[in-house]
Amino acid sequence: MPRVTSRHEPFWASADVGIESFDAIVIGAGINGLVAAAALGRAGRKVLVLERAERIGGQVRVEEFAPGFKAGSWSSDAGWVPPSIIETFNLKLDLVTPDVPLSVRGPAGSLALASDPGRLSETLRPLSRTDADRWPQFATRVHRVAGFLEALYQLPAIDIATTSLRELVALLGVGRRFRSLGREDMTEVLRILPMSIQELLDDWFETSLLKAALGVGGVQDLRQGPRSGGTAFVFLHHLTGAPLGSMRGRGYWRAGPDALVGALDERAKGYGVSIRSQAKVAQILVREDAVAGVMLETGEEIRASVVVSTADPATTLRGMVDPVWLDPEFLRAVGNIKYRGCTAFVLYAMERLPESLGGPDPLDGVVSLTTDLVSLERASDAAKYGAVSDHPHVEYIVPTARWPALAPPGKHVILARVQYAPYALGEGAEWDASASDRLGHVITTALERAHPEFEDRVLYRQVVTPRDLERRDGLTQGALSQGELTLDQILFMRPVPGWARHRMPIAGLYLGGSGTHPGPGIAGGAGWLAARAVLDDR
Repeated sequence: MPRVTSRHEPFWASADVGIESFDAIVIGAGINGLVAAAALGRAGRKVLVLERAERIGGQVRVEEFAPGFKAGSWSSDAGWVPPSIIETFNLKLDLVTPDVPLSVRGPAGSLALASDPGRLSETLRPLSRTDADRWPQFATRVHRVAGFLEALYQLPAIDIATTSLRELVALLGVGRRFRSLGREDMTEVLRILPMSIQELLDDWFETSLLKAALGVGGVQDLRQGPRSGGTAFVFLHHLTGAPLGSMRGRGYWRAGPDALVGALDERAKGYGVSIRSQAKVAQILVREDAVAGVMLETGEEIRASVVVSTADPATTLRGMVDPVWLDPEFLRAVGNIKYRGCTAFVLYAMERLPESLGGPDPLDGVVSLTTDLVSLERASDAAKYGAVSDHPHVEYIVPTARWPALAPPGKHVILARVQYAPYALGEGAEWDASASDRLGHVITTALERAHPEFEDRVLYRQVVTPRDLERRDGLTQGALSQGELTLDQILFMRPVPGWARHRMPIAGLYLGGSGTHPGPGIAGGAGWLAARAVLDDR
Protein backbone atom coordinates (compact mmCIF):
# COMPACT_ATOMS: atom_id res chain seq x y z
CA MET A 1 0.00 0.00 0.00
CA PRO A 2 1.55 3.42 -0.96
CA ARG A 3 2.61 5.79 1.83
CA VAL A 4 0.41 8.90 2.15
CA THR A 5 2.13 12.27 2.64
CA SER A 6 0.38 14.83 4.88
CA ARG A 7 -0.40 18.33 3.60
CA HIS A 8 2.39 19.71 5.79
CA GLU A 9 4.93 17.25 4.45
CA PRO A 10 6.99 18.03 1.33
CA PHE A 11 6.64 15.49 -1.44
CA TRP A 12 10.37 14.69 -1.23
CA ALA A 13 9.76 13.16 2.20
CA SER A 14 9.08 10.01 0.19
CA ALA A 15 10.95 10.79 -3.04
CA ASP A 16 14.27 12.63 -3.47
CA VAL A 17 14.34 12.80 -7.26
CA GLY A 18 15.55 16.16 -8.58
CA ILE A 19 15.67 17.87 -5.18
CA GLU A 20 18.67 20.04 -4.27
CA SER A 21 19.98 19.57 -0.74
CA PHE A 22 22.04 21.87 1.49
CA ASP A 23 23.15 21.91 5.11
CA ALA A 24 21.65 25.36 5.57
CA ILE A 25 19.53 27.86 3.66
CA VAL A 26 19.79 31.59 4.40
CA ILE A 27 16.83 33.75 3.38
CA GLY A 28 17.91 37.22 2.32
CA ALA A 29 21.20 38.47 0.86
CA GLY A 30 21.49 41.68 2.81
CA ILE A 31 24.42 42.28 5.17
CA ASN A 32 23.01 40.03 7.91
CA GLY A 33 22.28 37.23 5.46
CA LEU A 34 25.72 37.37 3.88
CA VAL A 35 27.44 37.40 7.28
CA ALA A 36 25.41 34.38 8.43
CA ALA A 37 26.11 32.51 5.19
CA ALA A 38 29.84 33.31 5.26
CA ALA A 39 30.12 32.20 8.91
CA LEU A 40 28.37 28.89 8.18
CA GLY A 41 30.34 28.35 4.97
CA ARG A 42 33.60 29.03 6.79
CA ALA A 43 32.64 26.30 9.27
CA GLY A 44 32.36 23.81 6.42
CA ARG A 45 28.60 23.85 5.89
CA LYS A 46 27.06 23.63 2.44
CA VAL A 47 25.03 26.86 2.28
CA LEU A 48 22.53 28.38 -0.13
CA VAL A 49 21.43 32.04 0.08
CA LEU A 50 18.07 32.93 -1.48
CA GLU A 51 17.40 36.58 -2.36
CA ARG A 52 13.97 37.78 -3.51
CA ALA A 53 15.33 40.81 -5.41
CA GLU A 54 17.27 40.92 -8.65
CA ARG A 55 20.42 42.10 -6.86
CA ILE A 56 21.90 41.33 -3.47
CA GLY A 57 22.46 43.95 -0.77
CA GLY A 58 19.08 44.44 0.90
CA GLN A 59 18.70 48.01 2.11
CA VAL A 60 22.12 49.02 0.73
CA ARG A 61 21.86 47.64 -2.80
CA VAL A 62 22.68 50.12 -5.54
CA GLU A 63 19.87 50.71 -8.06
CA GLU A 64 19.25 53.21 -10.81
CA PHE A 65 16.23 55.45 -10.13
CA ALA A 66 16.66 57.73 -13.14
CA PRO A 67 18.75 57.34 -16.31
CA GLY A 68 22.37 57.59 -15.15
CA PHE A 69 21.45 58.32 -11.51
CA LYS A 70 21.79 55.71 -8.76
CA ALA A 71 21.00 55.44 -5.06
CA GLY A 72 22.67 52.92 -2.81
CA SER A 73 21.52 53.05 0.81
CA TRP A 74 18.60 54.29 2.87
CA SER A 75 20.93 54.92 5.81
CA SER A 76 23.04 58.03 6.27
CA ASP A 77 25.99 56.00 7.59
CA ALA A 78 27.53 52.55 7.30
CA GLY A 79 26.38 51.43 10.73
CA TRP A 80 28.72 49.64 13.12
CA VAL A 81 30.35 46.37 12.12
CA PRO A 82 31.31 44.38 15.27
CA PRO A 83 35.08 43.74 15.40
CA SER A 84 34.60 39.95 15.46
CA ILE A 85 33.09 40.14 11.95
CA ILE A 86 35.90 42.34 10.64
CA GLU A 87 38.56 40.05 12.10
CA THR A 88 36.96 36.71 11.16
CA PHE A 89 36.53 37.62 7.50
CA ASN A 90 39.64 39.81 7.29
CA LEU A 91 37.63 42.71 5.90
CA LYS A 92 39.83 45.59 4.80
CA LEU A 93 37.55 48.48 3.97
CA ASP A 94 38.31 52.16 4.31
CA LEU A 95 35.78 53.93 6.54
CA VAL A 96 35.53 57.71 6.20
CA THR A 97 34.25 59.82 9.11
CA PRO A 98 33.08 63.27 7.93
CA ASP A 99 34.59 66.29 9.67
CA VAL A 100 31.04 67.61 10.04
CA PRO A 101 28.80 64.52 10.20
CA LEU A 102 25.71 66.50 11.21
CA SER A 103 24.42 70.03 10.75
CA VAL A 104 21.09 71.78 11.13
CA ARG A 105 19.82 74.77 9.20
CA GLY A 106 16.59 76.69 8.87
CA PRO A 107 14.93 80.06 9.44
CA ALA A 108 16.02 79.98 13.09
CA GLY A 109 19.68 79.75 12.10
CA SER A 110 22.24 77.05 11.44
CA LEU A 111 24.74 74.98 13.37
CA ALA A 112 27.47 72.60 12.20
CA LEU A 113 28.25 69.80 14.65
CA ALA A 114 31.92 69.00 14.01
CA SER A 115 33.11 65.56 15.05
CA ASP A 116 35.97 67.11 17.04
CA PRO A 117 34.58 67.98 20.52
CA GLY A 118 36.92 70.92 20.97
CA ARG A 119 36.00 72.45 17.64
CA LEU A 120 32.28 72.09 18.31
CA SER A 121 32.71 73.55 21.77
CA GLU A 122 34.17 76.70 20.23
CA THR A 123 31.33 76.82 17.68
CA LEU A 124 28.82 76.73 20.54
CA ARG A 125 30.51 79.41 22.62
CA PRO A 126 28.89 82.44 20.89
CA LEU A 127 25.49 80.76 21.34
CA SER A 128 25.90 79.57 24.91
CA ARG A 129 28.97 79.55 27.09
CA THR A 130 27.29 76.95 29.30
CA ASP A 131 26.68 74.57 26.39
CA ALA A 132 30.21 75.10 25.10
CA ASP A 133 31.65 74.11 28.47
CA ARG A 134 29.34 71.11 28.85
CA TRP A 135 29.78 69.66 25.38
CA PRO A 136 33.07 67.76 25.91
CA GLN A 137 31.70 66.14 29.07
CA PHE A 138 28.44 65.18 27.33
CA ALA A 139 30.26 63.75 24.30
CA THR A 140 32.51 61.66 26.56
CA ARG A 141 29.63 60.35 28.65
CA VAL A 142 27.40 59.24 25.78
CA HIS A 143 30.42 57.69 24.09
CA ARG A 144 31.13 55.60 27.18
CA VAL A 145 27.51 54.51 27.56
CA ALA A 146 27.32 53.62 23.85
CA GLY A 147 30.51 51.62 24.40
CA PHE A 148 28.70 49.55 27.03
CA LEU A 149 25.96 48.84 24.50
CA GLU A 150 28.66 47.74 22.06
CA ALA A 151 29.74 45.09 24.58
CA LEU A 152 26.14 43.87 24.95
CA TYR A 153 25.61 43.80 21.20
CA GLN A 154 28.52 41.45 20.56
CA LEU A 155 27.00 38.78 22.82
CA PRO A 156 23.82 36.73 22.51
CA ALA A 157 20.88 38.42 24.22
CA ILE A 158 21.14 38.05 27.98
CA ASP A 159 19.11 35.19 29.45
CA ILE A 160 18.20 36.56 32.86
CA ALA A 161 16.82 33.17 34.00
CA THR A 162 19.86 31.11 33.01
CA THR A 163 21.47 28.49 35.25
CA SER A 164 24.12 27.54 32.67
CA LEU A 165 27.68 28.03 33.88
CA ARG A 166 28.70 29.25 30.42
CA GLU A 167 25.94 31.86 30.40
CA LEU A 168 26.72 32.94 33.95
CA VAL A 169 30.34 33.55 32.94
CA ALA A 170 29.12 35.71 30.04
CA LEU A 171 26.87 37.63 32.42
CA LEU A 172 29.82 38.13 34.75
CA GLY A 173 31.77 39.64 31.87
CA VAL A 174 28.93 42.07 31.15
CA GLY A 175 28.82 42.97 34.84
CA ARG A 176 32.52 43.71 34.85
CA ARG A 177 32.17 45.93 31.80
CA PHE A 178 29.32 47.76 33.52
CA ARG A 179 31.35 48.29 36.68
CA SER A 180 34.25 49.61 34.62
CA LEU A 181 32.09 52.62 33.77
CA GLY A 182 32.49 53.86 37.32
CA ARG A 183 29.81 54.80 39.83
CA GLU A 184 28.76 58.02 38.14
CA ASP A 185 28.42 56.57 34.63
CA MET A 186 26.75 53.39 35.93
CA THR A 187 24.10 55.58 37.51
CA GLU A 188 23.76 57.52 34.27
CA VAL A 189 23.19 54.32 32.24
CA LEU A 190 20.30 53.29 34.49
CA ARG A 191 18.91 56.82 34.50
CA ILE A 192 19.25 57.56 30.79
CA LEU A 193 17.96 54.44 29.08
CA PRO A 194 14.24 54.91 29.90
CA MET A 195 14.33 58.70 29.45
CA SER A 196 12.99 60.71 26.56
CA ILE A 197 15.62 62.32 24.39
CA GLN A 198 14.11 65.72 25.15
CA GLU A 199 14.52 65.20 28.90
CA LEU A 200 18.13 64.14 28.42
CA LEU A 201 18.98 67.13 26.25
CA ASP A 202 17.10 69.60 28.47
CA ASP A 203 19.21 68.33 31.38
CA TRP A 204 22.39 69.26 29.56
CA PHE A 205 21.82 72.11 27.13
CA GLU A 206 19.94 75.32 26.46
CA THR A 207 20.64 75.96 22.75
CA SER A 208 17.57 75.02 20.69
CA LEU A 209 19.53 74.29 17.50
CA LEU A 210 21.85 71.90 19.32
CA LYS A 211 18.98 70.04 20.98
CA ALA A 212 17.11 69.80 17.66
CA ALA A 213 20.12 68.37 15.85
CA LEU A 214 20.73 65.72 18.52
CA GLY A 215 17.08 64.97 19.22
CA VAL A 216 16.41 63.58 15.77
CA GLY A 217 18.78 60.71 16.55
CA GLY A 218 16.41 59.58 19.29
CA VAL A 219 13.41 59.09 17.00
CA GLN A 220 15.09 57.60 13.94
CA ASP A 221 12.62 55.20 12.26
CA LEU A 222 10.43 55.43 15.37
CA ARG A 223 6.79 56.58 15.26
CA GLN A 224 7.25 58.56 18.45
CA GLY A 225 8.26 62.09 19.22
CA PRO A 226 11.21 63.35 21.27
CA ARG A 227 9.09 63.52 24.45
CA SER A 228 8.41 59.75 24.42
CA GLY A 229 10.12 57.51 26.96
CA GLY A 230 12.93 55.33 25.66
CA THR A 231 14.02 57.68 22.89
CA ALA A 232 17.24 58.40 24.80
CA PHE A 233 18.06 54.71 24.35
CA VAL A 234 17.43 54.97 20.58
CA PHE A 235 19.83 57.94 20.49
CA LEU A 236 22.54 55.90 22.22
CA HIS A 237 21.84 52.82 20.10
CA HIS A 238 22.67 54.74 16.94
CA LEU A 239 25.92 56.01 18.51
CA THR A 240 27.38 52.51 18.90
CA GLY A 241 30.63 52.40 16.96
CA ALA A 242 30.77 56.16 16.43
CA PRO A 243 34.02 57.99 17.22
CA LEU A 244 34.05 60.21 20.30
CA GLY A 245 32.11 63.40 19.54
CA SER A 246 30.67 62.23 16.22
CA MET A 247 26.89 62.49 16.26
CA ARG A 248 24.96 60.67 13.51
CA GLY A 249 28.34 59.97 11.93
CA ARG A 250 29.64 56.41 12.07
CA GLY A 251 31.18 57.01 8.68
CA TYR A 252 30.73 55.66 5.18
CA TRP A 253 32.68 53.20 3.03
CA ARG A 254 35.06 55.02 0.71
CA ALA A 255 34.62 52.36 -2.00
CA GLY A 256 30.84 52.80 -2.22
CA PRO A 257 27.59 52.30 -0.31
CA ASP A 258 27.62 48.56 -1.08
CA ALA A 259 31.34 48.01 -0.37
CA LEU A 260 30.64 45.81 2.66
CA VAL A 261 28.12 43.76 0.67
CA GLY A 262 30.68 43.21 -2.08
CA ALA A 263 33.37 42.12 0.38
CA LEU A 264 31.02 39.72 2.18
CA ASP A 265 29.76 38.31 -1.12
CA GLU A 266 33.36 37.57 -2.11
CA ARG A 267 34.13 35.92 1.24
CA ALA A 268 30.96 33.82 1.22
CA LYS A 269 31.58 32.52 -2.28
CA GLY A 270 35.17 31.79 -1.31
CA TYR A 271 33.78 29.46 1.37
CA GLY A 272 31.65 27.66 -1.22
CA VAL A 273 28.36 29.46 -0.49
CA SER A 274 25.84 29.50 -3.37
CA ILE A 275 23.76 32.67 -3.86
CA ARG A 276 20.59 32.85 -5.97
CA SER A 277 18.79 36.10 -6.80
CA GLN A 278 15.13 36.44 -7.84
CA ALA A 279 14.37 33.44 -5.64
CA LYS A 280 11.52 34.41 -3.32
CA VAL A 281 10.74 31.95 -0.55
CA ALA A 282 7.02 31.27 -0.26
CA GLN A 283 7.11 28.68 2.53
CA ILE A 284 9.46 27.20 5.08
CA LEU A 285 8.74 23.46 5.02
CA VAL A 286 8.43 21.58 8.31
CA ARG A 287 8.27 17.88 8.99
CA GLU A 288 7.81 16.34 12.44
CA ASP A 289 8.39 19.70 14.21
CA ALA A 290 11.71 20.31 12.44
CA VAL A 291 12.75 22.33 9.41
CA ALA A 292 12.90 20.28 6.22
CA GLY A 293 13.63 22.97 3.63
CA VAL A 294 11.88 25.72 1.69
CA MET A 295 9.51 26.10 -1.23
CA LEU A 296 10.03 28.99 -3.63
CA GLU A 297 7.28 31.08 -5.17
CA THR A 298 7.84 29.11 -8.38
CA GLY A 299 6.96 25.87 -6.59
CA GLU A 300 10.55 24.63 -6.48
CA GLU A 301 11.49 22.86 -3.25
CA ILE A 302 14.97 22.77 -1.72
CA ARG A 303 15.99 20.55 1.17
CA ALA A 304 17.87 21.71 4.28
CA SER A 305 17.72 20.90 7.98
CA VAL A 306 18.58 24.50 8.92
CA VAL A 307 16.97 27.73 7.71
CA VAL A 308 18.24 31.13 8.84
CA SER A 309 15.78 33.86 7.86
CA THR A 310 16.89 37.49 7.82
CA ALA A 311 13.41 38.62 6.85
CA ASP A 312 11.51 40.34 9.67
CA PRO A 313 9.77 38.17 12.30
CA ALA A 314 6.25 38.69 10.94
CA THR A 315 7.24 37.88 7.36
CA THR A 316 9.04 34.73 8.50
CA LEU A 317 6.82 33.36 11.25
CA ARG A 318 3.39 34.49 10.08
CA GLY A 319 4.04 34.51 6.35
CA MET A 320 6.36 31.58 5.60
CA VAL A 321 5.53 29.05 8.32
CA ASP A 322 2.29 27.08 8.47
CA PRO A 323 0.73 28.20 11.80
CA VAL A 324 -0.05 24.57 12.73
CA TRP A 325 3.60 24.21 13.76
CA LEU A 326 3.62 27.15 16.19
CA ASP A 327 2.02 27.67 19.57
CA PRO A 328 -0.90 30.15 19.46
CA GLU A 329 0.54 32.19 22.34
CA PHE A 330 3.85 32.51 20.51
CA LEU A 331 2.06 33.57 17.33
CA ARG A 332 0.06 36.12 19.30
CA ALA A 333 3.29 37.60 20.68
CA VAL A 334 4.77 37.77 17.18
CA GLY A 335 1.57 39.42 15.93
CA ASN A 336 1.91 42.10 18.62
CA ILE A 337 5.36 43.25 17.50
CA LYS A 338 5.22 46.96 16.66
CA TYR A 339 6.54 47.82 13.19
CA ARG A 340 4.74 51.09 12.35
CA GLY A 341 6.89 52.20 9.45
CA CYS A 342 6.99 55.99 9.41
CA THR A 343 9.97 56.87 7.21
CA ALA A 344 9.74 57.92 3.58
CA PHE A 345 12.41 59.05 1.13
CA VAL A 346 12.58 61.38 -1.82
CA LEU A 347 15.34 60.80 -4.37
CA TYR A 348 16.42 63.73 -6.51
CA ALA A 349 18.44 63.64 -9.71
CA MET A 350 20.05 67.09 -9.84
CA GLU A 351 21.33 69.02 -12.84
CA ARG A 352 23.62 70.76 -10.34
CA LEU A 353 23.54 71.72 -6.69
CA PRO A 354 22.12 75.04 -5.42
CA GLU A 355 24.82 77.58 -4.64
CA SER A 356 23.79 77.73 -0.98
CA LEU A 357 24.10 73.99 -0.38
CA GLY A 358 27.06 73.11 1.80
CA GLY A 359 28.46 76.56 2.48
CA PRO A 360 31.80 76.40 4.30
CA ASP A 361 31.18 72.85 5.56
CA PRO A 362 31.73 69.57 3.66
CA LEU A 363 28.81 68.04 1.76
CA ASP A 364 29.30 64.47 2.97
CA GLY A 365 27.36 64.75 6.24
CA VAL A 366 23.68 64.79 7.21
CA VAL A 367 21.79 68.10 7.07
CA SER A 368 18.64 68.44 9.18
CA LEU A 369 15.99 71.06 8.45
CA THR A 370 14.30 70.80 11.87
CA THR A 371 15.52 73.57 14.13
CA ASP A 372 13.61 72.89 17.38
CA LEU A 373 12.20 69.91 19.26
CA VAL A 374 8.70 71.40 19.40
CA SER A 375 8.45 71.15 15.60
CA LEU A 376 9.68 67.55 15.75
CA GLU A 377 7.04 66.65 18.35
CA ARG A 378 4.28 68.29 16.30
CA ALA A 379 5.35 66.33 13.22
CA SER A 380 5.06 63.10 15.21
CA ASP A 381 1.61 64.13 16.51
CA ALA A 382 0.22 64.14 12.98
CA ALA A 383 1.39 60.54 12.43
CA LYS A 384 -0.66 59.36 15.42
CA TYR A 385 -3.77 60.14 13.38
CA GLY A 386 -2.50 58.69 10.12
CA ALA A 387 -1.53 62.05 8.63
CA VAL A 388 1.65 63.58 7.29
CA SER A 389 2.40 66.94 8.87
CA ASP A 390 2.52 70.00 6.65
CA HIS A 391 5.96 70.49 8.19
CA PRO A 392 7.50 67.02 8.60
CA HIS A 393 11.03 66.42 9.73
CA VAL A 394 13.31 66.50 6.69
CA GLU A 395 17.00 65.70 6.54
CA TYR A 396 19.17 64.97 3.55
CA ILE A 397 22.52 63.73 2.36
CA VAL A 398 24.31 64.20 -0.96
CA PRO A 399 25.48 60.68 -1.85
CA THR A 400 27.44 61.98 -4.85
CA ALA A 401 29.61 64.05 -2.50
CA ARG A 402 30.76 60.69 -1.15
CA TRP A 403 30.57 58.62 -4.34
CA PRO A 404 30.59 60.78 -7.54
CA ALA A 405 30.07 57.69 -9.74
CA LEU A 406 26.40 57.53 -8.67
CA ALA A 407 25.58 60.29 -11.18
CA PRO A 408 26.88 61.48 -14.55
CA PRO A 409 29.88 63.88 -14.37
CA GLY A 410 28.96 67.23 -12.83
CA LYS A 411 25.52 66.06 -11.75
CA HIS A 412 24.33 64.96 -8.30
CA VAL A 413 21.97 62.82 -6.27
CA ILE A 414 20.22 64.10 -3.15
CA LEU A 415 18.48 61.69 -0.79
CA ALA A 416 15.91 63.31 1.53
CA ARG A 417 14.69 61.33 4.55
CA VAL A 418 11.21 62.18 5.84
CA GLN A 419 9.54 61.63 9.21
CA TYR A 420 6.77 61.14 9.87
CA ALA A 421 5.07 59.42 6.92
CA PRO A 422 2.89 56.72 8.50
CA TYR A 423 2.42 53.39 6.74
CA ALA A 424 -1.32 53.46 7.48
CA LEU A 425 -2.94 56.74 6.44
CA GLY A 426 -6.08 57.85 8.23
CA GLU A 427 -9.63 58.42 6.97
CA GLY A 428 -9.39 55.61 4.42
CA ALA A 429 -6.58 57.26 2.46
CA GLU A 430 -4.02 55.18 0.58
CA TRP A 431 -0.44 55.72 -0.52
CA ASP A 432 -1.47 56.11 -4.15
CA ALA A 433 0.26 58.20 -6.82
CA SER A 434 -1.58 61.33 -5.68
CA ALA A 435 -0.54 60.94 -2.01
CA SER A 436 3.06 60.24 -3.01
CA ASP A 437 3.12 63.30 -5.24
CA ARG A 438 1.75 65.50 -2.44
CA LEU A 439 4.50 64.27 -0.12
CA GLY A 440 7.11 64.92 -2.80
CA HIS A 441 5.80 68.48 -3.23
CA VAL A 442 5.94 69.15 0.55
CA ILE A 443 9.54 67.94 0.76
CA THR A 444 10.64 69.81 -2.34
CA THR A 445 9.10 73.00 -0.91
CA ALA A 446 11.01 72.48 2.36
CA LEU A 447 14.28 72.05 0.46
CA GLU A 448 13.50 75.10 -1.67
CA ARG A 449 13.04 77.20 1.46
CA ALA A 450 16.44 76.07 2.73
CA HIS A 451 18.14 76.34 -0.66
CA PRO A 452 16.66 78.84 -3.14
CA GLU A 453 16.74 77.60 -6.74
CA PHE A 454 16.67 74.00 -5.53
CA GLU A 455 13.56 73.07 -7.49
CA ASP A 456 14.93 74.59 -10.69
CA ARG A 457 17.93 72.24 -10.50
CA VAL A 458 15.84 69.05 -10.18
CA LEU A 459 15.80 66.78 -13.24
CA TYR A 460 13.79 63.95 -11.72
CA ARG A 461 12.12 63.13 -8.40
CA GLN A 462 11.13 59.75 -6.98
CA VAL A 463 9.11 59.34 -3.77
CA VAL A 464 9.52 56.12 -1.77
CA THR A 465 6.79 55.63 0.85
CA PRO A 466 6.57 52.97 3.57
CA ARG A 467 4.22 51.05 1.25
CA ASP A 468 6.91 51.15 -1.44
CA LEU A 469 9.51 49.88 1.06
CA GLU A 470 7.21 46.99 1.92
CA ARG A 471 6.87 46.04 -1.75
CA ARG A 472 10.53 46.66 -2.61
CA ASP A 473 12.27 45.06 0.36
CA GLY A 474 9.57 42.84 1.86
CA LEU A 475 9.55 44.93 5.07
CA THR A 476 6.40 44.55 7.14
CA GLN A 477 4.64 47.95 7.21
CA GLY A 478 7.72 49.46 5.56
CA ALA A 479 9.65 49.38 8.86
CA LEU A 480 13.36 49.74 8.09
CA SER A 481 14.14 48.60 11.64
CA GLN A 482 12.17 45.32 11.22
CA GLY A 483 10.47 46.30 14.47
CA GLU A 484 10.60 49.56 16.40
CA LEU A 485 13.31 50.05 19.02
CA THR A 486 10.89 50.67 21.85
CA LEU A 487 11.89 49.59 25.37
CA ASP A 488 9.71 46.47 25.16
CA GLN A 489 11.41 45.40 21.91
CA ILE A 490 15.13 45.52 22.71
CA LEU A 491 17.81 43.17 24.07
CA PHE A 492 16.26 39.99 25.55
CA MET A 493 12.78 41.09 24.41
CA ARG A 494 13.65 41.28 20.70
CA PRO A 495 11.76 40.00 18.76
CA VAL A 496 9.61 38.67 21.66
CA PRO A 497 10.44 37.77 25.28
CA GLY A 498 11.80 34.26 25.65
CA TRP A 499 12.92 33.98 22.02
CA ALA A 500 15.69 36.55 21.70
CA ARG A 501 18.54 34.12 21.02
CA HIS A 502 17.75 33.55 17.36
CA ARG A 503 16.44 29.97 17.82
CA MET A 504 12.74 29.64 17.04
CA PRO A 505 10.27 27.02 18.41
CA ILE A 506 10.74 24.84 15.31
CA ALA A 507 14.00 22.85 15.40
CA GLY A 508 16.39 24.13 12.75
CA LEU A 509 14.69 27.52 12.28
CA TYR A 510 16.62 30.66 13.22
CA LEU A 511 16.04 34.40 12.82
CA GLY A 512 19.05 36.52 11.88
CA GLY A 513 17.67 39.87 10.72
CA SER A 514 17.62 43.25 12.43
CA GLY A 515 14.23 42.37 13.92
CA THR A 516 16.26 40.34 16.41
CA HIS A 517 19.00 41.26 18.88
CA PRO A 518 21.02 43.50 18.54
CA GLY A 519 18.75 45.39 16.13
CA PRO A 520 19.18 47.77 13.19
CA GLY A 521 22.35 49.70 12.47
CA ILE A 522 24.63 46.94 13.81
CA ALA A 523 25.83 45.75 10.42
CA GLY A 524 25.85 41.97 10.34
CA GLY A 525 25.43 41.67 14.11
CA ALA A 526 22.22 39.63 14.08
CA GLY A 527 23.39 37.39 11.24
CA TRP A 528 26.64 36.69 13.08
CA LEU A 529 24.90 35.74 16.33
CA ALA A 530 22.36 33.58 14.47
CA ALA A 531 25.16 31.67 12.72
CA ARG A 532 26.89 31.17 16.08
CA ALA A 533 23.64 29.74 17.47
CA VAL A 534 23.43 27.30 14.54
CA LEU A 535 27.02 26.15 15.03
CA ASP A 536 26.58 25.81 18.80
CA ASP A 537 23.54 23.61 18.24
CA ARG A 538 25.35 21.38 15.76
